[in-house]
Amino acid sequence: MKHYGIKLVSNGFSWQDIPVLEMECYYKNPPDSIKAYAQICCGEDSLNVHLWTTEPSRREEEKDLLGSPCRDSCLEFFFSPMENDKRYFNVEFNANGCLFLGIGSCLEDLTRLVSSDFVAERIIIPQIDKKDGGWDLFYSIPFEFIRRFFPDFKPCEGKSMKANCYKCSDRGEYPHYLSWSPIEGLPFSYHRAECFGTMTFVK
Repeated sequence: MKHYGIKLVSNGFSWQDIPVLEMECYYKNPPDSIKAYAQICCGEDSLNVHLWTTEPSRREEEKDLLGSPCRDSCLEFFFSPMENDKRYFNVEFNANGCLFLGIGSCLEDLTRLVSSDFVAERIIIPQIDKKDGGWDLFYSIPFEFIRRFFPDFKPCEGKSMKANCYKCSDRGEYPHYLSWSPIEGLPFSYHRAECFGTMTFVK
């Protein structure tokens, strides 16, 4: 099982100081040119996420509120904030900023979190940098939002959570599936929480 240290940082941190993980588990034979990486750190009031990919071409057609970003070039972060709770958030973005935000303990009970309140509050605001041959995605997930579902969430040194990072494109020119922590057994699904790796909060 994979392990990663989520650095506890101040709000003035630099991404240059944050460890990089690679989504190096490949499925369904994608081209070698498709790579994906992540950095995650814990600020004073939010989880900060940086995901990026290199790929020869990208599909970016989904734009609607109820769109499916995984059909396009998509970067995803799934995490279970509490060790004693099987539920996890899945945060999926395409290069247009189309978001799928869900919560559940498996694919069968997954609930998509879409509401007028959510849209108005703009809880998770992506910053996307598109370039030839790839794109970067930055966003923060406020603790206040996480605690709506996990009231006891309090990141501190030594505590851990289960998580995984993914890159996919269901309908792109080169359909592909990548993960950080390996997905073992069948059926193949990003929603196999038992295959998540461990991320520990560290100073």
